[in-house]
Order: sequence, then structure tokens, then C-alpha cells
Amino acid sequence: MEQAIIRGRIWKYGDGVNTDVIFPGKYTYTISDPAEMGQHALEDLDPTFAPNVQPGDVVVAGKNWGNGSSREQAAICLKQVGLGAVIGESFGRIWYRNAINNGLLAITCPAAVAALKQGDQVEIDMQAGVIRCEAGEFPFPPFAPSVQAIIADGGLIPHLKKKLVSNA
Repeated sequence: MEQAIIRGRIWKYGDGVNTDVIFPGKYTYTISDPAEMGQHALEDLDPTFAPNVQPGDVVVAGKNWGNGSSREQAAICLKQVGLGAVIGESFGRIWYRNAINNGLLAITCPAAVAALKQGDQVEIDMQAGVIRCEAGEFPFPPFAPSVQAIIADGGLIPHLKKKLVSNA
């Protein structure tokens, strides 16, 4: 994987955060630059997020994170701010696939969600499949090798380009 260990601070949010909240719908057709998308990540939910998130930080989400529309910007904006991962109880299926396609880790681990608190430090060990924090260690299901390769390559498009070059 791109990073075997991810370390950062927790940004914790609740259940049902939809794609319009992750990336405000009002920007859907006016912003196309990924870097600019990052500047608006979660602004209607938490205006302090985008200006203060640090590379490697982790969003902890409740149930059904990313439900709603299929807009890819809801994954892109989080990747652009340097987010290390999203740990959730469950994910909207289209958002989950968009996250993987854009090289953003989305880890399902309800026990960790319950234990992690806003501002805590967290460590995600991808090789061991464990989340470590002050409250303990929480295992999560391993990613399929194909998903690991997509994440390691920074997303689906870079992954496919790499495969094309290596097969040429």
C-alpha cells in the first residue's frame, strides 16, 4: 500500500452524512479543480475542517457515510486535503467505490468508531489490519489485493495507467 502506517488526528462526525454535506451541492457544476474542491470539504457541516485538517488526519464516521448522489467530488475533496482515511460504521456504496477509485481508504470498523473521539490521535496499520488509539487496538477486515493495488497507486486511473505501461 502507499502508506503502510497512517497517523493523524480524528475528526469525528455522526450518522447519515451525505454527499451534499461532504462536498456542498452548490459547487457541483462550478468547481472542477480538485485542489479547489478540497477547500470546500465538509464546509456546511464543519467550517473548521478544510482549513485545519492535516495530511494523515482521519475522519471517523457513523452509519451510512456518503449516502446520496453519486457525485465523485465527495471523495475527491477529502483526498485533496490529505485525509489519510475514513473509518466508518458503514458507507453509502457509491461513495465507498468513489473513495477507492480515488485512492482514499474507507475502513469499516464499528468498534473503532465507538471508541475514537474527536481530536484523538490514531494509527492505522494497513499491513496488520489494525487501528490503534488510546482506547486500544481494533482489527478491521483486510482489503482485497486488487483494492490494495488501486490505493497504493493513488486511485483507479493511475493504477490502470501503471498496468498499461508495465504491459507495454
